[in-house]
Amino acid sequence: MPEVHKIDINHVAKLARLKLTEEEAKHYAEQLDGILSYIDTLTRYNLDGVEPTAHAIPVYDVLRSDEPRPGFTQEQALANAPKRTADQIQIPAVIE
Repeated sequence: MPEVHKIDINHVAKLARLKLTEEEAKHYAEQLDGILSYIDTLTRYNLDGVEPTAHAIPVYDVLRSDEPRPGFTQEQALANAPKRTADQIQIPAVIE
């Protein structure tokens, strides 16, 4: 028999700094209950000896190997800067 989950969705919303209407709170509570019920279903399976995986099929790293190589000089890094001040990129002030 599935375990009954009682989670205070309004408390969770407050922790996430979300304001939910009563309708949204009910909707999300139902979704969360469905997720937790599914997890209960998964816990019924005997998984002794099964290696944990992130993918159902093997996934291999397709990126190149990380090898050191020369970087930009300061002049190259600043070459396309629209404005420069004292060998630094000058950006407009962002004030909100």
